Amino acid sequence: MKKVLFIFLSLFLALNLYAHPNAQGYLFIIGGGHRSESMMKKYIELTKKFNRGKIVIFPMASSAPQEVGPELVEEFTNLGAQEVEYHILDREQATKEEYLKILDDVGGVYFSGGVQSRLTDILVDTQLHHLLLEIYRKGAVIGGTSAGAAVMSKIMIVGEEKRRVEEGHAFEVILADNIVTSPGFGFIDTAIIDQHFVTRKRHNRLISLIIEHPELLGIGIDESTAIIVKPDETFEVVGEKNVIIYDPTQSTTEISSSHSMSGFNIIMHILKSGDQFDLKAHKILK
Repeated sequence: MKKVLFIFLSLFLALNLYAHPNAQGYLFIIGGGHRSESMMKKYIELTKKFNRGKIVIFPMASSAPQEVGPELVEEFTNLGAQEVEYHILDREQATKEEYLKILDDVGGVYFSGGVQSRLTDILVDTQLHHLLLEIYRKGAVIGGTSAGAAVMSKIMIVGEEKRRVEEGHAFEVILADNIVTSPGFGFIDTAIIDQHFVTRKRHNRLISLIIEHPELLGIGIDESTAIIVKPDETFEVVGEKNVIIYDPTQSTTEISSSHSMSGFNIIMHILKSGDQFDLKAHKILK
């Protein structure tokens, strides 16, 4: 009986961590590319609002995390961060309680660019992942760029198609059951995040997914640009380029047996730096 109760409580906690109602933290989601000093100083200043303001970097998405980790520590330190450290973990370590101490008194967490599945393969559904969700709910800044942006949503775009594609012809179609996804970290569960968006012409894959999931927004963040999601579930755009939002939540969508798709009355917004959006009300804020 005690074992059943323990399992029930664990599942209940995990579900509530994913829902993270009334989260007190911020998300700082960067679309990749060049990160300006002014943008990164905003991230650092936000981290100082929480605990000691310590920043923990996870560079595991990179193919060379031993190089990227120290580079990011140096970058953040030069921009005014007082306490920065990086950690390269494997999945076994992420499941052990002793490694949870990494996040003691943390003010900010930062995920590097690279390949997003490298991060999620290590962290999703581990004790460390659940602690990250709790830290965000209680108050800290969760940031990331490129792959570190893709991992933010509950449904994560992996970056591949199921159909056979010739080189140079990726994502040329809007098609159901074609975009490969996997579970992300779930800091956002009302939208799917895409990155390098306009620069790499990634509209087709995000449109395909929001027609398949018309209850979710699609948020495409371009390079050198970020969204800062606040505790009230509004976000502001910062940076040099644009953020694209697809809102299918009031649309009519159809998917045929051949996986062709249609969507009627899908709303599209194009946001620039300084523009704000309400994730709950699905509207631009003036």
